[in-house]
Amino acid sequence: MRRRVPHDVAVVGGGAVGAACALALAREGLDVRLLDAARLPAWSAGDPDLRVYALAPDNVALLDSLEVWDAVRAARAQPYRRMEVWDAAGGEPIVFDADALARPGLGWIVENRLLVDMLWRALERAGVQVSCPARVEALEQGAEAAVLRLEDGTAVAARIVVAADGAASPLRRMAGIGAAVHDYGQQGVVGYVRTASPHQDTAWQRFLPTGPLALLPWVDGACSIVWTLPADEATRILALDDDAFADALTTASGARLGEVRPLGRRAGFPLRRQLSDRQYAGRVLVVGDAAHAVHPLAGQGVNLGLRDVAALRDQVARARGRGVAWDAPHRLARWARARRSDSAVAAYAFEGLNLLFSNDAPLPTLLRGPALGLAGRVPPLVALFWRRAAGA
Repeated sequence: MRRRVPHDVAVVGGGAVGAACALALAREGLDVRLLDAARLPAWSAGDPDLRVYALAPDNVALLDSLEVWDAVRAARAQPYRRMEVWDAAGGEPIVFDADALARPGLGWIVENRLLVDMLWRALERAGVQVSCPARVEALEQGAEAAVLRLEDGTAVAARIVVAADGAASPLRRMAGIGAAVHDYGQQGVVGYVRTASPHQDTAWQRFLPTGPLALLPWVDGACSIVWTLPADEATRILALDDDAFADALTTASGARLGEVRPLGRRAGFPLRRQLSDRQYAGRVLVVGDAAHAVHPLAGQGVNLGLRDVAALRDQVARARGRGVAWDAPHRLARWARARRSDSAVAAYAFEGLNLLFSNDAPLPTLLRGPALGLAGRVPPLVALFWRRAAGA
């Protein structure tokens, strides 16, 4: 088999989830090849990436096990120890506090491009063969291997192929896996801001009828924002000058941290829920955004993708430790069922929260603020919410 199948695993897509998957499986002793159409520009401290992640503790542990986290943290990462969530309609906030939850911290805010850069640097050390640029044009599945036909005419064969090529995933479609898509008609406006009052290492989120606004703590006292708005309103907000944008943002935040001033450029991206019909077909596994895209209000998008990776890595390690086939169909199917179930629960839960809080209908408006405050006064419920968000 080794003579006929050059690689154990071919990962298509070199974003944070794809690169982490290639690195994790290589560290388990598998022969891994990573293919990507175009590598992201190298991270630069002077040009912060507008796309940031709120990494949960379980995924920080994954990156630490891959010997990447120390480099990420040394370059630039911002911890947060508290999270405060409240409704613009009134009521008390729900607060997650690391000390009350007996945790060293709640998570870290990290730039996408920085994380990808550090993962790519680790690939060569782990023996991963990287092909970039490499664009897949066709997929052929066989009993013992899948073959990827590339744009340049070459072919790559592997026992397992991992589709990590984003929400539009051509490879997922080639494998015959469909995806249900629901457009929220919203955009996420992102950028960096400075607030009059310090962020206190706290992630702040306010629910508004138009959608949630999150101010995430960032380095040097700044914050990263993720502001969910109806698409037309997002377009209007993005077109404002800095003074008008500052006024709108300060009002939307309820001036919780005083005046909010923008720092540099800002951008918007469309929001949708997307779930693949399954995460496994033949010899193709689907991970990350290729498998599931969720509303950003809970910051769980990349966390779900990295949990796909951690679960696959752990399953491979268990199988190899027992001396059984790590790529046996029943094992891959079990991984796929568990991961799709977890991501579907998360996707619909976030969608439900968005629907509940992002409207001004009288009954939900009357009930949701007090309900949020009540939940915040029940420590076991707060701990349960946090364990779910932290991947415990």
